[in-house]
Order: sequence, then structure tokens, then C-alpha cells
Amino acid sequence: MEIELKNNHQGGGLKRLKCSVQNYDWGKKGTEGSEVARLYELNSGSDIELEKKKPFAEFWMGTHGSGPSFVVEGGVENGDSIGSGSMSLKEWICKNPNVLGDKVLDKWGCDLPFLFKVLSVQKHLIQSDKELAKVLNKLHPNLYKDDNHKPEMALAVTEFEALCSFISLEELKSVLRDVPEIVELVGSAEVNKLLQINEHGHEEKVKSGLILLLMSASKEMTAEVISNLKGRLYTESKIRQLTGKEQLVLQLEKQYPADIGVVSAFFLNYVKLNPGEACNRA
Repeated sequence: MEIELKNNHQGGGLKRLKCSVQNYDWGKKGTEGSEVARLYELNSGSDIELEKKKPFAEFWMGTHGSGPSFVVEGGVENGDSIGSGSMSLKEWICKNPNVLGDKVLDKWGCDLPFLFKVLSVQKHLIQSDKELAKVLNKLHPNLYKDDNHKPEMALAVTEFEALCSFISLEELKSVLRDVPEIVELVGSAEVNKLLQINEHGHEEKVKSGLILLLMSASKEMTAEVISNLKGRLYTESKIRQLTGKEQLVLQLEKQYPADIGVVSAFFLNYVKLNPGEACNRA
């Protein structure tokens, strides 16, 4: 992997980076055609044949401490291991601070203010936006330690499906009317309160409150409600065409049975991206 790091003192030009990989469980395995595995093998020059049964989820390019990139000095061919001829990208930036500019340096120091990734996704995954991050941190601080969200921009290389940001207040009301299992989880009294709200200025509070109620449900109640939801959708699929969101919920249930995220999917925008299309999750 090569990136142009402009450096007036050393002539600038392209610098070779050796990058890191993350083997998260939701990633596509190397044996299943993971693009991340292919990139990592090419970039590292290593034979990963024995590792291809592992999931290769993310290919990282940046200064993040959990998977830093390394600048390989000139003359080092792809395939050589990282050694004394290489330094971390963060170290290189600290020695060549002009590559970032004063504004970035003043705010971020020698760290890049972004992390560039390539993803190979096998299982669905949900990451919190600003509203959800605060709710999850408040409810389960031991599991969700950061109340700040991590904005992301996704560019599709292949066809890609995503759940992106909360649906509108009017769409939310339709969901509450059409999905009786949600009423079972949060209670009819709370649902009636939500249905009566018309002021759009309270949308964020309403949505956060609803997620908080869902996340507060017991594991037993959640499992029972999702089982009921699954049964109802399978029954209705015999007499009508399920919506795209309903089909997605059934897919999620197969991968994450009895998980509250299955129900939460009803509250997020479901988008399908073609190669070259992008979405932003702020």
C-alpha cells in the first residue's frame, strides 16, 4: 500500500505503508473470498494460507494504536518483514510534522484525525450514532465505555446494505402501529405517549427514550418477543410479500437470535448501496 506523504524537506513522493488487519468475528473468512485477506496478503508479502480460516474483517491505514501502519523506507521490497528500516506512521509524522499542517497538528498532534479502512463483512453489524452512543453508555457503561459516537463515511466497493441513522418521527409512529411486538416490549402506555407527540423539536429525546426502554427489557422478555416476531413474519410471508426491513429482521435473527438489535433495526434507515455509492453516518 502506498500513500503520498508530502514532505518538503525530504522531497515528498510516495511512501510505502505496511498496514494492519483486524480479525473481528463478523468479518469474511479468507477462505470465503475476503477482500481484506487478499489486500493484507499482498501488502504484507506473507503467505497467510494457514490463517485463511480466520475472519479478516478490517484493513487499517492510519495511526490508531490498536493497529498502526508503518512507513517502509525506500528500497525495501514488499514481502520483507517490518524491521529497523521501518517506523510507525505516527513516528514518521512526528519527525515530519509539516505533512499535516499547523491546524491539524494543533488539534490532533501526530495522530491522523481519521482512520481509513477496507471492510469485508460477512455478518450484519450495528454501530451507534450520536444519540444511541449516549443511551448505551448511560445504560451499560461497563460495555459501552464511550458516550461519543464515531462518525463514519462508507463507500461501497461491492453491493452493500446498511442501517443508517434513525428513521423520521412519522416513520417511527408507523412502526409502533404496525409492529405489535414492540408494544409488548415497551408497554402500551409508553407507545401511546410517543404516538401523541407532534413537536419535531423533541424527536431526539423521543427516539433515545424508546431505545432506552428497549435496552432495559429483560433477556427473557426480549427472547420471547423476538420469537413471536419471527413466528408472525414467517406466517405472514405465506400470504404477502414481506417488506425489505422485515426480511432484514429475519436475517438478523438468524445471526443474532434473541438479541435486542433485531428489534432495533425497525428504527433505523435501511439503505442499499451500489458500487461507487456512499453514505455518511454522523
